[in-house]
Amino acid sequence: MTPSTQPAALPEHSYGGGGTPAVNQVHNQANNAHGNLVPGRPEEALGELHTAVGRIAANVEKVIVGKPDVVRVALVTLLAEGHLLVEDVPGVGKTSLAKALARSIDCTVSRIQFTPDLLPSDITGVSIYNRQDNDFEFRPGPVFANIVVGDEINRASPKTQSALLECMEEHQVTVDGQTYPLGAPFMVIATQNPIEMEGTYALPEAQRDRFTARVSIGYPDPQAELAMVDEHAGHDPMADLRPVSDAEQVLRLVQVVRRVHLSQEIRRYAVELVGATRRLPELRLGASPRSTLQLVRAARAQAALAGRDFVVPDDIHAVAVPVLAHRLVLTAEAQAARRSSADLVRNLLQRVPVPQAALDPTGQFLHNINPNNHR
Repeated sequence: MTPSTQPAALPEHSYGGGGTPAVNQVHNQANNAHGNLVPGRPEEALGELHTAVGRIAANVEKVIVGKPDVVRVALVTLLAEGHLLVEDVPGVGKTSLAKALARSIDCTVSRIQFTPDLLPSDITGVSIYNRQDNDFEFRPGPVFANIVVGDEINRASPKTQSALLECMEEHQVTVDGQTYPLGAPFMVIATQNPIEMEGTYALPEAQRDRFTARVSIGYPDPQAELAMVDEHAGHDPMADLRPVSDAEQVLRLVQVVRRVHLSQEIRRYAVELVGATRRLPELRLGASPRSTLQLVRAARAQAALAGRDFVVPDDIHAVAVPVLAHRLVLTAEAQAARRSSADLVRNLLQRVPVPQAALDPTGQFLHNINPNNHR
């Protein structure tokens, strides 16, 4: 388990499987009874997703040594059409993770170094007067890219940070009353230092809520750090990193994730879990309805990574902490008691009743599974 001050990464699952043994056994029986996949979901689509994601993960892990769970969170966020916030102390590889993921996909990439003097127009772009045409001409900013790497995002002022609000939510930029659409796919990967460090500003709640997931890399274990020294001390692996996928393929994989089946029971479970955060006395602000949408999108991506085209409670549990914890605002009393939002989410996962069944590939529930297997 990760330290209580850090959001947990996803549990270990191979990209071709996942879930508890009891659940997998029933799912396998259901697959044999109802066919391999839900009608309309070709097996080749999940196969392509498995192969492509495996290549991207292997590419990123050439740079980020010993952190497969962190890489998996980033891939889930990519497939869920979301944005990733990487929060940790300096020097643990936050920027390297963002750059490695960006370089693994053959698409347009831009990097923004956030500083206290950065202006909103430095991100979105600016209209410049063109004397030849006697009119203003829009010069796009670095946000006009498929993957935008925002380094140390909380070192810029809140005014500058707010320039990303429209981009992240609506995939468009409005400058001087004119709206410009952004390309697809579009993903912001932002890094930030803990807010107690010098020269940082706390991200506004509205912006934190737009990040699908937050992850902390943490210090490597001694074996991983030794391997990093052996492999990286005399050579920069980022220099040899080559794309293993492209924007067109990522868009296809996103469509595969969108078609992952989400039953009514699983939807209700996600709503109940998010709603429970709004009733916790330790919180001044619970999770928003936007977080419910992000939770089920991430669960769909997690299910696809596990080789399934339907969501089970395990998928909700796997992504709940990375998706929900950073959106919660603790009361002063809870902060003084050193409670963490990640711990509160984990407690809710134990308290909120899990659906008393598991899905088979036709969307029907099988009622002979012990719900405790999903915990």
